[in-house]
Amino acid sequence: METDILQTEKEIFDILKTIYDPEIPVNIYDLGLIYDIDIDEYDNVDVKMTLTAPNCPVADDILREVRDKTSEIEGVNKVHVELTFDPPWDKTMMSEQAKLELGFL
Repeated sequence: METDILQTEKEIFDILKTIYDPEIPVNIYDLGLIYDIDIDEYDNVDVKMTLTAPNCPVADDILREVRDKTSEIEGVNKVHVELTFDPPWDKTMMSEQAKLELGFL
């Protein structure tokens, strides 16, 4: 069962890397917007994430895309996406790849 959860988690990470904030040419995973992913014994997935700014005009679209794409993964039951601003996002949360792509390195 743990192997299945690890495989599902990898698929979730891969799918999140296909979702982009339309204002920033980097995926939401490498931007550091994903704080936590939890998969329970019933294959329900909880995603805790943030946005680069609380007043993001496409917040609903990004959250919906995270939920919809994660729901499409085989074996995933229900998906709950929680938006939080604690801690607030900052540039230090980005991956090295994202910093490189945005010219911060």
